[in-house]
Amino acid sequence: MKRLLLLICAALTAAPPSTSPFPAWEGKVTVKPAAPGAGRHSIHSYFNTNPESPDGKRLLFYSSPTRDAGNGELRIRERSTGRETVVARNITTEDAHRAACQQWISGGRGIVYHDFRAGKPMVIAYDLQSRQERILARDRLVSWGQPNGDIVPIYGQHWNPGKHRDLELLNVVTGEIRTVVTADATRAMYGRQIAERFGNKPISIFFPILSPDAQRVVFKLATATGTDFRSKQASDRETLIGYDLRHARFLFFRAKWGHPAWHPDSRRQINVPNLIVDTDDGSEQPIPELPKFPGSHPSLSPDGKLFATDTTLEAFGGTKGQWGVVVANLSGTHYRILHRFDNSHGAASWRVSHPHPIFSADGRRIYFNVSEGQWTTLYVAEVDPAKVD
Repeated sequence: MKRLLLLICAALTAAPPSTSPFPAWEGKVTVKPAAPGAGRHSIHSYFNTNPESPDGKRLLFYSSPTRDAGNGELRIRERSTGRETVVARNITTEDAHRAACQQWISGGRGIVYHDFRAGKPMVIAYDLQSRQERILARDRLVSWGQPNGDIVPIYGQHWNPGKHRDLELLNVVTGEIRTVVTADATRAMYGRQIAERFGNKPISIFFPILSPDAQRVVFKLATATGTDFRSKQASDRETLIGYDLRHARFLFFRAKWGHPAWHPDSRRQINVPNLIVDTDDGSEQPIPELPKFPGSHPSLSPDGKLFATDTTLEAFGGTKGQWGVVVANLSGTHYRILHRFDNSHGAASWRVSHPHPIFSADGRRIYFNVSEGQWTTLYVAEVDPAKVD
């Protein structure tokens, strides 16, 4: 009897299980520059790709000493020592918004990016072991692949696509380029919807994003409207189209692109405003009881339970030009603003650099850009290690 009473007392006094919607992020979060350095911008490319290598040891970022960040280099920084290596020099970018679209590839054994050389874009791969670069595609740009694979989607110049109007997949190891979706087939499938948006203007496929399992892709359409690629008048771009690569079939059409990012299950996506999209058919499920996050670029945690996003903060008591980085649970109801900052300065690009938060592969860190001072700077928010299981 005495032993039974002791067990009951122990059960009553034990700490209750955590009911926090995001226990690792509820306590102390350290926020600091991830790649400190004077007299330069340090920019990670986008919320669809992680600047941290798959093994968590290195950071890939674009660095530029120029005011508009239009010219610069790619650097890899060892997270443990801060040692940096320049892997590409004299890069010309489209803008500071996505920099060189630099991203890890092949499990972290290489990187891929694009560069405008003499005004012409080309897709380039760099092998970390051999320290050699290879030009793999000309007159095209690279979009978002997956860091553990060898395949990246590429597309033509949206302001002047020429013969490169279709979606192609590039194997960065073999150099093979394969056309997987044509603009003509897309118009044939969604002729009425495309006519409502673009009329009978010529279209090209723009900005494809490959799913984590590399079996699906989403993209938007573009029609050329100008000749200056560093201009809002370069092209008119809109729509969101899903395509099943494995079965070679279209999945859905959405009139608005929003800001889509893949769920780890390779079927769903998160999009604005606070929506989960099923790419099987394009159906949408709102995330409940969360405020709208203006300016939002949402991305999902590796376990698919949380999302990070950026937002302007006027609706949250902030001043004009102030932004924040938010973490929220995918089931809704709870969110936390991790960091507030003035984002009205930084790179003087015609298309500004947004924070674009993205989780690390282990879910313990969130990387984002901050344009608080003269230089746009890559930051990291990291949870207290004691809070991580």
